[in-house]
Amino acid sequence: MMLDLRGRHLMQTVTQLSENMKGNLLVPTDLKPEGVAQIAESLNLLLADIFALYLKTKSFHWHISGRHFRDYHLLLDEQAAQIFAMSDDIAERTRKIGGNTLRSISDISRHQRLRDNNAASLSATDMLAELRSDNRQLTGFLRLTHEVASGNDDVATASLIENWIDESERRTWFLSAALHES
Repeated sequence: MMLDLRGRHLMQTVTQLSENMKGNLLVPTDLKPEGVAQIAESLNLLLADIFALYLKTKSFHWHISGRHFRDYHLLLDEQAAQIFAMSDDIAERTRKIGGNTLRSISDISRHQRLRDNNAASLSATDMLAELRSDNRQLTGFLRLTHEVASGNDDVATASLIENWIDESERRTWFLSAALHES
């Protein structure tokens, strides 16, 4: 009888959690539900920025010209690949903890903080300077997301972000060096 009551209580709790999470994957995690919500929200903002920066980097890669075309073209292609590689890790981490992630281009545009650039013509210097600025901003967004993860005892997410901070700082450094600045 006692086991039956516990079983019903457990089922009610699972049902209630499922309804409260509204489509989130119910996964066994020791993270608190409010922590999962905060981390997932922060990761979705980050994911939107990653897609925005990836597309801008790739666009500039396609459209760059000038004296250092080959070097810049290869640099931006390498950086775009590195940025894109983050997207799957971010989305999968969000799902692993039971959160939902972005589903469409319009979802990305609603969440992104980095600005698009639709200019038909930019100089190579302007492109590199804008990407340097965007990567600096991304470093700041990564630090904010790290704070959210750390504040919710999510060491796995924090650990991933630490590597991405290093990568974004490296991209900023390379872009600065290409612009002959330090």
